Amino acid sequence: MKKLINDPNRVVTEMLEGMAVTNPNIIYHKDFEVIARKNKPKKVGIVSGGGSGHEPAHGGYVGIGMLDAAVAGNVFASPSPDRIIKGIKEAHRGKGVLLVIKNYSGDIMNFEMAKELAEMEGVSVRSVIVKDDVAVPESTYSTGRRGIAGTIFVHKIAGAKAEEGGTLEEVLTVAQKAADNVRSMGMAMSSCILPGVGKPGFVLGENEIEIGMGIHGEPGIEKTNVKTAKEIVNILCNKILSDMDYINSEVALIINGLGATPAMELYIIAKEVDDFLKAKNVTPYKYFVGNFMTSLEMAGCSISLLKLDAELKRLLDAPCNTIGLKVGD
Repeated sequence: MKKLINDPNRVVTEMLEGMAVTNPNIIYHKDFEVIARKNKPKKVGIVSGGGSGHEPAHGGYVGIGMLDAAVAGNVFASPSPDRIIKGIKEAHRGKGVLLVIKNYSGDIMNFEMAKELAEMEGVSVRSVIVKDDVAVPESTYSTGRRGIAGTIFVHKIAGAKAEEGGTLEEVLTVAQKAADNVRSMGMAMSSCILPGVGKPGFVLGENEIEIGMGIHGEPGIEKTNVKTAKEIVNILCNKILSDMDYINSEVALIINGLGATPAMELYIIAKEVDDFLKAKNVTPYKYFVGNFMTSLEMAGCSISLLKLDAELKRLLDAPCNTIGLKVGD
């Protein structure tokens, strides 16, 4: 195992310390593994989180126009309810808190438990569950579809609505709209190594890839031979478009790297996606290309499409300033 770490048991703590020292606008609460905004405007608070190893998700999206707090679990493991309660308290400024939860059983159980405990203390809390992965209906880690990179769109839309002064119910409504209108699918070309384990979680052959693999290495829909970028895009986009009618619509797109895929290859994927969608009478409105929700050093990518209306487009274009995403000046 070759990794730029010190102690495998401290990778989450030291990673979050690194986020904090490089961003003067956030605070790291070490006892709870929570990243929070330093300035705390009186608005609806947005909280998300999950297992570590997906950086810049989730701590990298704390800042103006996105999250107010992010809660980190251990690598590929849900954060505990006490950590999540700390995140809720850091985000709460009297206007209520929205939890953005990816559809994994551990995340749902712990976030919902924290929600109930926070409500017992008088905090109004709502939640939206993101399940954008069209690859498989069920998985080892979730009941129903998995939540993957499309979650970033929900962070962005909900954060923008909260920043402009929306009520908790208004923020919940638009966050749910974003979650309902985003679809994603990914593929992997290699495994990843958990720092505390020291060996790959699964093995792909030299000329083998997996279509539909999840961000924790969950099984996809098939293993197949290496294919061209165009062939990969055709497989992923056809599956996405078969799940939702995007024809004659404008869409925002995330071309997401899983950690080890060069930017060169992601931009090749972006070009092929653009060609594919235009041929299907789908209009790309805005692209986000890069590493947004990774899987340690896994090689591969995912494609996310958000179907836009006037409200979603306006909120997507609203300014945000975080480690992982910047929009506007």
